[in-house]
Amino acid sequence: MKSEEALAYWQKRFEQFEIVQEPIEERFGRKVLPFKDFEDARYILVVDDGTRIPYGQAWTGSEVPEEYAIVGLGGVTLTVRDAAPTANVLTNLYGFEKVGSYPSKVEGQQDIAVYSSGLGGPAGEVHVEERSDLPRHREGRGSVHHVAFRVRTMAEYEAMVEQYEKLGLHSSGRIDRFYFKAVYYRDPNGILFEVSTDEPGFASDEPLETMGEKLALPPFLEARREQIEAGLKPLHFER
Repeated sequence: MKSEEALAYWQKRFEQFEIVQEPIEERFGRKVLPFKDFEDARYILVVDDGTRIPYGQAWTGSEVPEEYAIVGLGGVTLTVRDAAPTANVLTNLYGFEKVGSYPSKVEGQQDIAVYSSGLGGPAGEVHVEERSDLPRHREGRGSVHHVAFRVRTMAEYEAMVEQYEKLGLHSSGRIDRFYFKAVYYRDPNGILFEVSTDEPGFASDEPLETMGEKLALPPFLEARREQIEAGLKPLHFER
């Protein structure tokens, strides 16, 4: 979000669509609006002042005014029993830097640590929340399967794969997803990290102007199109 006014707009929109939300609050010096989707997955809208990693381009094909539109993906919060192993992975493997912390809302728990990459800001952060009071997670409906980090070039991707090998870490190895190349690593807390490329991109097999109007599949899944489409929930929206 570009402004606090945008958060106020989304508060009213969530009420209109009966989305479960919490009051606007401040986290790490920024105003945020926490909410849940219909499968209880948790999200937050964050005010970004635009001084760090640049905004993306707002989509103008909906009724949401451009000045209130979502302009990018922000950081992710990882909730773990012991923060130290994940902190080690973020700093020593992926090159993040700890830039601060803010208080946990749970009494008796450690402050939530903030790690930053690149130019920083909400789009370049990982927040690590240590919750020693919780049992180890079990994936179910609404779970986040993995966290993806972007590399711009194949050279950066190859360097990351070589880093896993150099450190003797067990990774997935090189995986070709057709639209991008990927490699996966699961840290000692069970967090699954993905590193993936921009290249060749999602515009490699369909025009940008009509992207999203139909389900695009990579060639190795095309034979299963009917089965895959049968398992999807329809999306209904008006242009």
